Amino acid sequence: MSESERRQRATEAFFGRRKGKPLREAQAEAMATALPELKIHLKAAAPADLATLFPVPVTRIRLEIGFGGGEHLAHRAGEQPETGFIGVEPFVNSMAKMLAKVEERGLKNLRLYDDDATQLLDWLPEASIDQIDLLYPDPWPKKKHWKRRFVSQVNLSRFHRVLKPGGHFCFASDIDTYVNWTLIHCRDHGGFAWTARNASDWLQPFPTWPGTRYEAKARREGRSSAYLTFRRV
Repeated sequence: MSESERRQRATEAFFGRRKGKPLREAQAEAMATALPELKIHLKAAAPADLATLFPVPVTRIRLEIGFGGGEHLAHRAGEQPETGFIGVEPFVNSMAKMLAKVEERGLKNLRLYDDDATQLLDWLPEASIDQIDLLYPDPWPKKKHWKRRFVSQVNLSRFHRVLKPGGHFCFASDIDTYVNWTLIHCRDHGGFAWTARNASDWLQPFPTWPGTRYEAKARREGRSSAYLTFRRV
């Protein structure tokens, strides 16, 4: 087995189903017309400067993997117009919701990818990303499925390659086993320093955090969340 095949197998099937209920007519139209305009196409080589992917000037590049309904991504893109955002989401219905937000808010500093995030990570140039957000990823709660969790040594090496020195990897989850899993994997990788300064700051949401529907669901069900930030060293 080649090295590329081993890397792919190490992260295969990290997400579940691709599509839920049928799209409404307007959503289907947006998927057919708006997504091709915003989508990053991997057939061409990645530009040396990712800022050229955007039709407006940007000074930073930020990647969100698995943006779900897009609440956080759309909020950040509107809040930080000088940052170019790349959002990855393979779930069709979530992508349709995000496209609606892009149109409603007139977001220009955003590009999208609707497939496996590992493909995009391998396409990106080395040291090209300022921040990676992985927020409420699928926890794969059964122990036999933990190998499908996105945080792995293979994917952390992908993160480390594309993050700029001093760049950040931000992780949020309401699943204790996944929080501990992430802390251990980042520690063992050796390329990430946890930025926590005291025993409670990891319980505080990230600055100007808008919340997500996953977080709201966790609170309704009595679970607290953890917010971890790691610096690429």
